[in-house]
Amino acid sequence: MDATEQKLFAEWIGRQSESIDVVSERLVQSFRAIFEPNLAPSAAGHAPLGIHWCLSPAIAAMDQLGADGHPARNLSLPPVPQPRRMWAGGELQVHDAFRIGDEVRRVSTIRDVVRKQGRSGELWFVAVDHRYHTSRGIVLSERHDIVYREAAAAVPKHAASDHEKAAPAPSRPVGRSWALVPSSTLLFRYSAITFNGHRIHYDLPYATQAEGYAGLVVHGPLQATLLLNLAAAHGAGIPATFRYRGVAPATAGHNLTIAASPEGRRFWTQGDGGVVHMEADVDRDLAV
Repeated sequence: MDATEQKLFAEWIGRQSESIDVVSERLVQSFRAIFEPNLAPSAAGHAPLGIHWCLSPAIAAMDQLGADGHPARNLSLPPVPQPRRMWAGGELQVHDAFRIGDEVRRVSTIRDVVRKQGRSGELWFVAVDHRYHTSRGIVLSERHDIVYREAAAAVPKHAASDHEKAAPAPSRPVGRSWALVPSSTLLFRYSAITFNGHRIHYDLPYATQAEGYAGLVVHGPLQATLLLNLAAAHGAGIPATFRYRGVAPATAGHNLTIAASPEGRRFWTQGDGGVVHMEADVDRDLAV
């Protein structure tokens, strides 16, 4: 990274943007239709956990989309040079529950922009802080970690799948778990409710041929939603802090287990052969 490029991205640190959205009855009904029965119980009038990932999506006209289906220029994010954008992980601090009818103001701040060299090539990490406010005050604080990777090389005809390449994790004791097989319809509906045009989630030829995945990719926030809800269902209320990170891609049509450790502080999604796709841990001292 030359001095000019470094200065350019340094100027993004601290940049803010704001957006407003509403937790509508229809949004909540659609969310429940996608995730039930894998949701934690919620009080009357409260929205399910994870619904904030459906609020204030980036909206661009069709002629403003890139080849991958994302907006080609998201003015709220720095224009890092690598094209493949993925959800890397993040942290939530829960202060209150979202309620049906809430008008939510999200204030987003660029926290950091970092270039790293990984095994697969150059990686760019962008950390964004989000604060979600309602008329009652701040409801949720979030750090969202985004990773940008180099464009995929041509995929050999008999290349190993993501499941074959990912190393299975050592066996872990499980205290509680949910199980499902994410279908292409589930991924499509979640893309729709989050207004996510990224083609790896619904366009199988693009996902496998252009980006080199073994199949349609299960969304990072979809897995995080399942983990967050299991954490709340397993413990005594919504955890005060929820940290998660992506480990390996999960693809549609494969078994997905959402698991909790016996003490209810560590959580993970696990696929065929014991491959871990996402990990999470929680602090419960100030559970909501």
